[in-house]
Amino acid sequence: MDLSEKTCLPCHGDIPPLDPADIPALAAEIPEWSVIDGHHLARGFRFPDFRQALEFVNAVGELAEGQGHHPDCYLAWGRVDLTIRTHKIDGLTESDFILAAKIDRI
Repeated sequence: MDLSEKTCLPCHGDIPPLDPADIPALAAEIPEWSVIDGHHLARGFRFPDFRQALEFVNAVGELAEGQGHHPDCYLAWGRVDLTIRTHKIDGLTESDFILAAKIDRI
C-alpha cells in the first residue's frame, strides 16, 4: 500500500523510534524529503509569493489536524520549510513518512 493511503497512528511515547535499517525503504517512497541524522524528515517548498506559501501551510495544517500528526512549519515569503518527527519519542516512526507522503499530494 502506498504510504499516502495509510493513516498516521497516534504515538503515546511507548514505542521506540524506527530501527535505522528500516528507514531507507521508507525514505525511498518520499524521495523529495531528506532524512536528517535518522531523527527527522525535512523538505523545502518554493512558491511565487507569500500568499501561495501561506495557502500551502494552511493546507498542511488541515491535513495534519486530520491525521493527528503535526510537522514543524517555517513560513517565509515564497518559502515553506517543513520538519517532521514524532515529538513524543523525539525520533522517526512510520507515521512521519506517511505524513510526508500525504503532504507531497497537496
